[in-house]
Amino acid sequence: MVVLVVATTIDPASIGPASSLLAMPGWEPGPSLQGIPSYVNGNVRLLKHDNSIVKEDYLDRRWGEATGEAVDEVIFLSKHVAVSNRPALTIHPIGVPHLRDDEVPPAGGKPGWAAPPNPRMGAWMKLLKNIAESHNLVPEFEVTMEATHHGPLVDAPTMFLEIGSTEEYWKRQDAALVMASLVWKGLGLHGDGDVGNWNRENNKKKVLLGIGGGHYVPRHMDIIMKDNIWVGHLLSGYSLPMEDRNQSREENDDGIGGQWRKAVKVSYEATKSAFPGGEILAHLDHKQLPRGRGKCSIAKMDVEAAPRSSTKAATQEVLDLAMEVLVDVDGEWIDDMFQSLLFYEIEFRGIFRFALSFKSWQKNAIIAFLAEQNIKIGKPTDFI
Repeated sequence: MVVLVVATTIDPASIGPASSLLAMPGWEPGPSLQGIPSYVNGNVRLLKHDNSIVKEDYLDRRWGEATGEAVDEVIFLSKHVAVSNRPALTIHPIGVPHLRDDEVPPAGGKPGWAAPPNPRMGAWMKLLKNIAESHNLVPEFEVTMEATHHGPLVDAPTMFLEIGSTEEYWKRQDAALVMASLVWKGLGLHGDGDVGNWNRENNKKKVLLGIGGGHYVPRHMDIIMKDNIWVGHLLSGYSLPMEDRNQSREENDDGIGGQWRKAVKVSYEATKSAFPGGEILAHLDHKQLPRGRGKCSIAKMDVEAAPRSSTKAATQEVLDLAMEVLVDVDGEWIDDMFQSLLFYEIEFRGIFRFALSFKSWQKNAIIAFLAEQNIKIGKPTDFI
């Protein structure tokens, strides 16, 4: 079994870490995969292609067919984009389980699909923070997980490692070295053993399936940054589209339509497949569960028209937070701005404030569905 590390030459936040990794000892040229060069170091195979990182589908399957080597996991190196432009080092699982069959994924994958999450994510999150701190990138860079989003299609357990959020930071050599060191140490290429190996370190056997929250999953992160936490898919509120009885186009027995059920079920099954023998526990962010279409009060925002500088700053912060979830690794829009602002309830009380609009019917529906699917809900202390 081998590990695929995938980089693209058209992205400085991808090829930078790849080049830093290849400068470390032990690499040799490997076989070409349909014109894509590879490099070999122990059981690690690094691929460098010239396409969008989200457009080269099933590289794991293609590698196995070409070489006879089964791929155990895939790690993609990529840039991160955020309207806030704040520097960040992030890790996340991939998939678009919330999309309907008639929707076209704007950044790879296919509707209603989620890749098995790479079991190393929780342990690597802590390792990434330690390495970033040792290179003095904290607090300049935020170190965090992101919610499940985008492609490409893969079969094996997968995670993205990203550098954000503008070209200035994508090209930062110190950030590239941090991500390269994460892969180097995390996969045990330094000779001291790998980090986050489920098959070796799974004595607790409890895995967090995050449901609800913003794109940077802050309440889930409170648990993830503890010791020995295993992390599966992280479904933010925007990946749980729900339609109430009065507006649903897809009437179910309980009158709550939308793709939220499928998103939960697909993500649970993908997580379960990545953690054989594990107990998958849903952790709910009760304050930031899914959007309810038509249930939010929206105030139109014009930063320049805001009456005071403090209001301008607050309004811009709302826009930044709302729009960060809209941009994929290629800078394309995941959703139009109006639909995305439906996540937020914005009111003017001297300054603009926001909160995710979370209704009791949404919470009750999710809890009932989890019970129906025999998915247990875990409290923070259940994971520690």
